[in-house]
Amino acid sequence: MTKPDRDDVVRVTFVLPEDDPAGAVSVVGQFNDWDPFAHPLRRRGNGTRSAVVRVPAGSKLLFRYLADGGLWFDDEMAEQIDPRGSLIAV
Repeated sequence: MTKPDRDDVVRVTFVLPEDDPAGAVSVVGQFNDWDPFAHPLRRRGNGTRSAVVRVPAGSKLLFRYLADGGLWFDDEMAEQIDPRGSLIAV
């Protein structure tokens, strides 16, 4: 996450290991209307994959990851996890 820009928007970076879970993974949440095609995680040279979203500063983000085969999972590092997904404040 970065400091807010002039428009009071922050960049939030979602990061996972390159191969855990195997296959394609997207981050989906209220910030992209739960669209699994909006923010696929892309492989990086450092052994990870990531996606960046821009949201208003002060937002609370509810999200989950969606992997190949329809596997939904939460972010273990999230501030809170409930039946709806992972929650972080930015």
